[in-house]
Amino acid sequence: MSALMECVPNFSEGRDRAVLEDIAAAIASAPGARVLEIDADPYAHRAVITCFAPPEAIVEAAARGVAQAITTLDMRQHHGVHPRLGAADVLPFVPWQGVTMHDAVLAAQALGERVGALGVPGWFYGAAATAAHRRLLHEVRRGEWEGLAEKLLREPPDFGPNTPHPTAGGAAIGARDVLIAFNLCLSTQDVRVARRLARSLRELAGGLPAVRAIGWWHEGYGCAQVSTNLVDWRVTPPHVVVERLKVLAAELGVEVTGAELIGLMPLGALQAAADFYAPDEPDADARLHAAVGGLGLSQIRPFHPRAKVIEWALGGLEPL
Repeated sequence: MSALMECVPNFSEGRDRAVLEDIAAAIASAPGARVLEIDADPYAHRAVITCFAPPEAIVEAAARGVAQAITTLDMRQHHGVHPRLGAADVLPFVPWQGVTMHDAVLAAQALGERVGALGVPGWFYGAAATAAHRRLLHEVRRGEWEGLAEKLLREPPDFGPNTPHPTAGGAAIGARDVLIAFNLCLSTQDVRVARRLARSLRELAGGLPAVRAIGWWHEGYGCAQVSTNLVDWRVTPPHVVVERLKVLAAELGVEVTGAELIGLMPLGALQAAADFYAPDEPDADARLHAAVGGLGLSQIRPFHPRAKVIEWALGGLEPL
């Protein structure tokens, strides 16, 4: 099997599809690079682009995407509910096949040099962090775009100048394991309820291990959402989050009405859900239906497993 690394850049643009297509095309123009998906949310005003490439090409792919984003995005005009530092906001490298976390760290460092040369400052996070507190992405992004100039005075960047790029802001570049971004809709418009539930879920507040969570209002769905990042799905897979949130929500008199997957998920996470929701079902299609239904992934927007599961999107035929 050939070596593959994943990069999942997050861009502060969720409304102009043509702009995102241009960024994705720039990424895909690197030799050997494949863009599997553009997942854009106009209400968060943010997009996640999933890219795979051989390790020798992944940095070039990401750098081309950043360069294109800098030419088209302007943070001075950006407003959205999602925390962000800049136009090419977060750029994580993920070891997938035949590569190590050390390889991902080296890729992050190489991209930092490229991004810094474009005049965009920032910090490394995750396994690439140069300070212990910056292993956590939310610490790197603290202060966001609006507070970036002041933050750079207090905390010199790992790459780039000591001042924000005038239109592109800053960036967080990291190395991490596979992450599942998983948002759950609630039967309430009260954002305070979502924030309370998010606090109960997140690991740092004594909730589920390897779970990050925030609560916000999603205008597109007309409801409050709990937005989660599952930083180790083997420790806490999506179905555990769903079932725990159902219990916590019921205590507050609300229900979980559906979920959305931002980006892609590994097959193992869907298999774990199938094992939970259909433990004795031998039929693969029935197991898939039970897993998707149990997670609520088809309730608020269409869910296409062959496009949303990494192994299948890469062309694999592994059964559920």
